[in-house]
Amino acid sequence: MNRSSTPVSIFGTNKVNLKNFNRSSDMKKIFIKKFRGNPVLPPNYYENTWNKLRDAIISIQNSSILKYSLEELYGDVESMCIHNMSHFLYDNLYYLVENHVGQSVSSFLNDSLNDPQEFLTVINNTWVIHCKQMSTIRNIFIHLDRTYVLHNVQTASIWDMGLDLFRQYIIRNCLVKTKITDALLLLIKQERDANTIDRDLIRSIIRMLTILQIYKPVFEEKFYTESENMYAAEANYCIKNFDLPEYLSHVRKRFKEEYNRGNQYLDSGTMPRLITIIEKNFIADQIQKTLDKGLNKLLDSRDHYNLSLLYLLLGRVKSGHAELCAGFNSYMKQYGRNVVSHPENDKNMVKMLLDFKDAMDDVVAKCFEKNEKFTNSLKEAFEYFINLRINAPAELVAKFIDSKLRIGNKESTDEELEILLDKIMVLFRFIHGKDVFEAFYKKDLAKRLLFGKSASVDYEKSMLSKLKEECGGGFTSKLEGMFKDMELSKDINGAFKQHLSHSLNNTQDTEFTPLDMTVNTLTMGYWPTYPIMNVVLPEEMLRYQEIFNNFYLSKHSGRKLAWQPTLGYCVVRAQFKVGIKELLVSLLQTLVLLLFNGKNELSYEYIKGASNIEDLELKRTLQSLACGKTRVLLKRPKGRDVEDTDYFMYNADFKNKLFRVTVNQIQMKETTEEQKATEERVFQDRQYQIDAAIVRIMKTHKALSHNTLVSELCLQLKFPVTLADLKKRIESLIERDYMERDKEIQNQYNYL
Repeated sequence: MNRSSTPVSIFGTNKVNLKNFNRSSDMKKIFIKKFRGNPVLPPNYYENTWNKLRDAIISIQNSSILKYSLEELYGDVESMCIHNMSHFLYDNLYYLVENHVGQSVSSFLNDSLNDPQEFLTVINNTWVIHCKQMSTIRNIFIHLDRTYVLHNVQTASIWDMGLDLFRQYIIRNCLVKTKITDALLLLIKQERDANTIDRDLIRSIIRMLTILQIYKPVFEEKFYTESENMYAAEANYCIKNFDLPEYLSHVRKRFKEEYNRGNQYLDSGTMPRLITIIEKNFIADQIQKTLDKGLNKLLDSRDHYNLSLLYLLLGRVKSGHAELCAGFNSYMKQYGRNVVSHPENDKNMVKMLLDFKDAMDDVVAKCFEKNEKFTNSLKEAFEYFINLRINAPAELVAKFIDSKLRIGNKESTDEELEILLDKIMVLFRFIHGKDVFEAFYKKDLAKRLLFGKSASVDYEKSMLSKLKEECGGGFTSKLEGMFKDMELSKDINGAFKQHLSHSLNNTQDTEFTPLDMTVNTLTMGYWPTYPIMNVVLPEEMLRYQEIFNNFYLSKHSGRKLAWQPTLGYCVVRAQFKVGIKELLVSLLQTLVLLLFNGKNELSYEYIKGASNIEDLELKRTLQSLACGKTRVLLKRPKGRDVEDTDYFMYNADFKNKLFRVTVNQIQMKETTEEQKATEERVFQDRQYQIDAAIVRIMKTHKALSHNTLVSELCLQLKFPVTLADLKKRIESLIERDYMERDKEIQNQYNYL
């Protein structure tokens, strides 16, 4: 600051006193006097200054070298604004920019710009240059922005004015607007057709449209229409000509491409609707065709990758998972129906269903993300088809368990067998006729226990605990009683052998043949019902049987013993040319073989009369001895069937590398007969249960309508039953005076 005392004039200020802060020196005063009069501008100041600014603007627009510095030009703008020339300055600037933009846009109409990429390149270059020019112009006219524009709300800033003019000239010129849109759509289509395009160019043009706020009206709506038409036609073509895996792969590829396109150059707001277009055309409109085209094939081949992809894609539309679940359910029902409904599959039915259940569980877990809807659908499908054949699945599951628990099953470890039993229990849950299963399971369990065919008592008790956990103690009470009988029989046999040893020591009967006899004492209510067969036993067996009768009844007075020869088995020592062999045979087979002591050939009629074995059992027994793999007898004439006129001979030339040889029974006919008998017993038991349920319900309510009674019965009964069966049992109880029809109210019953 000038320290002299000479007065300094500052335009537009009042006179004030300023103190010198350097108090160590002599204090001097500076006087500022008020300017007297108005400032005088140079002649033609406005015209000269504007011409100077106009030349600078035109030089910027023409990319020429400026004659003046930016600071000087900025000062001129500031000076004109201070002298109230802002309005004229803004209007003249607007005119220059408008004129330049108009000329720039007109250059786009050049007929030589037919190539879309070349056309967009020219536009992009013009746009980039325009932005740079407007940025420089704005820097020169920034004072105008900060004063005049700031105080006039309706007036756009210098930058916005440049954008608005560029936007107006593009919107006004329909040809330019159309060419921009068509060029963009053509390049995007080329990229969709797997051609390489300049993505940076498209990104810049779309950014221009976005900045100019004409992206939606100029490009987006037409882009949606073009995409809709293209993908609709493409989806129809692909669904007709591609197999399902190829179709799914193509759809996934389209999604990936469009997401990538959105990340690269499309506006982010475009993506949701664009993805919806793909979902509609490729998925929503093609759901049923997609499923019909190959869902069953994917499930047949266990194609987890494409099943997962199908689940993922269908999950993008509202009803996709529901339709997929319905198709999945239909496939399972069809497969299960083919397995269960054809008796030729009975031999492997349970194994097929277990494998199928494992496969479908795997699909739900790995492909359908353990979706609860699909899990429930799987259960519903299995419950449907496993009960299509009444009683058959229940019987076959029981027999499958029997095959796994019998001796000779060395195919798996303890852990594997435990897992298998758990899987079988899953099938068991789907079975409605659990009483049928119980009947067959009890029959097979009886054979395993009585003939010593069980692989392990631990396995048996493990299975029993699973059944008890699933169905309750009432379901397994008789089965548990069978195990108790076997344990008690061991104690009884131990005591009997001591008694027998003591009796033999005291007797002097030298003709008494020593036999090792084991007797299983069974409670009739726990075990299956077996027909009584009065066969002719050898004298030695009868004597041992009499001794056991006396021994047992002496300890358990009031009880009655009924002997079952069909359940017995023996170890018979036989002399052949190769030496002595031990034959493990049933009691009926034993009775036949003993007839050949001292005789080489016997007729069928003689064997029948001597053994008193009923005709059907005898033929099956002889067939096992003379027509099976282990032929200790020979039949004349040869053949697989036994006739009344056949003769049988002792096979002295019998050979076998084993010392103890098991002679199996022929089981096929027995299975058919026992199956019918077992089913008949189940049917009788069900009638008793229905009667008991009706009486129990009527006793509680005293009076009920027919429909209410039937509804209550359906809730209480744990096995499938028809309305006709219920009606028969109601009629039976009315005849036996347990209930009566109401005389006044129709279709109502009263308890008596």
